[in-house]
Amino acid sequence: MPAVSFPTIEFAAFFVVVFILSWALMPHPRAWRPFILVASYVFYGWIDWRWVLLLVGSTLVNTVAAQVIARSPSQTARKRALIAAIAFDLGLLCTFKYLSFFVSQCDDALDSIGLGSPLPLMQIVLPIGISFFTFQAISYVVDVYRGETRAASLGDVAILQAFFPHLVAGPIVRANELLPQLRTPRDPRAVLAGPGLFLIVGGFIKKTVVADELARKIVDPVFNDPSSHSGLETLAAIYGFAAQIYCDFSGYTDMAIGLALLLGYQLPQNFNRPYLALSLQDFWRRWHMTLSRWLRDYLYIPLGGNRKGRAATYRNIMLTMLLGGLWHGAAWTFVIWGGIHGGAMSIERWGRARFQGFRMPAWLAWLITFHVVCLAWVFFRSPDLRTAFDMLGQVFAGGPSPLLTLPIAFLIVATVALQAVRGDFWERAETWLVTRPVVAQGIAIGAILVIGDAAVGQNGVAPFIYFQF
Repeated sequence: MPAVSFPTIEFAAFFVVVFILSWALMPHPRAWRPFILVASYVFYGWIDWRWVLLLVGSTLVNTVAAQVIARSPSQTARKRALIAAIAFDLGLLCTFKYLSFFVSQCDDALDSIGLGSPLPLMQIVLPIGISFFTFQAISYVVDVYRGETRAASLGDVAILQAFFPHLVAGPIVRANELLPQLRTPRDPRAVLAGPGLFLIVGGFIKKTVVADELARKIVDPVFNDPSSHSGLETLAAIYGFAAQIYCDFSGYTDMAIGLALLLGYQLPQNFNRPYLALSLQDFWRRWHMTLSRWLRDYLYIPLGGNRKGRAATYRNIMLTMLLGGLWHGAAWTFVIWGGIHGGAMSIERWGRARFQGFRMPAWLAWLITFHVVCLAWVFFRSPDLRTAFDMLGQVFAGGPSPLLTLPIAFLIVATVALQAVRGDFWERAETWLVTRPVVAQGIAIGAILVIGDAAVGQNGVAPFIYFQF
């Protein structure tokens, strides 16, 4: 996937051209907007141009619906437009992401009662990023309906959905975070180039030096064949995947935010040291933050939130997390992953209400939270339920552990331990780097890129994990 993977030569060449032209056109919004839209469509359609048609169709439908909502004096018409837009968005998502899964499940159920396999099985290619731009579209029309943002022009909505730094794996950007920036001309002299480069380099290191290395050396071999590995290797693979998915996804987000900064735009933060969380609720305030708030504002609160009693609150938490799991993919492993988080969050809420005077030691709260998260990651990573249960059953197995080397252990521990470093340390490091002479900056960045290239080797950069969602 060369055109949609940031740390590749192909993307670097693409971005150099886009950056230079964007810099030149930035003071002229009427020219910059169509340029960046075309560039984003080229980026997205590099693999399959038909994906662009889906994106354009989504933009057209949601723009028209938002305009009807904004202009119609009839509440009935406004509500119908909202329902129609959401039905279209969810229909698009379900067709490409869930139809094959549901057909196969129905086929298995019919076959189990002796009715054969009467349903035709379908293989539908999943467009990269469809979950992200669909959720953005839903949040846009809902926010217009609620009066939290005003309806935008077709061109602005198209850029909101297609802006290539966040298109394929987030962050999930709300209209009121990007549209006001689109309405204000950018000043090339005010571009935050230093912070942008710092984020891009940091994300590059997370992806190539940590995430891909852990995947190749411990995570993929063990998850591909759990029964062939010892308990220590299995535990290392579980902890290793926790480190891998954090570095992979937050690395992508860092690069996306950094690229947007170089183009003059700020995207929302998506991670805040999640493995320091002392509860599952705290974890979801820190992990994939833009998805967490989407689920809260457009699913949990509309379901009733915590306003209708304890039982309804637990139900709403569980439904939200189960649907959040299903959002990640059409598989029972993702549903169980969501169910573990929903169940744990419900237990936490019950415990706080039941034992109001009790305060768990911070170290114990962290230990429990981290291992519940890791337990859920087993199902998230496993290709099927059998593999997940094989992984859990293998944790206590004996035998040699040649895959658990000192460098692998170091990468796992360092990924978690470095999250304890305060944010102002990284801000000072960023300030130090951007205040060095240009030659020194170039040497430092060049050295980091060489290290990353050495880590990649002949294997190439693996696709980001969240491309499949």
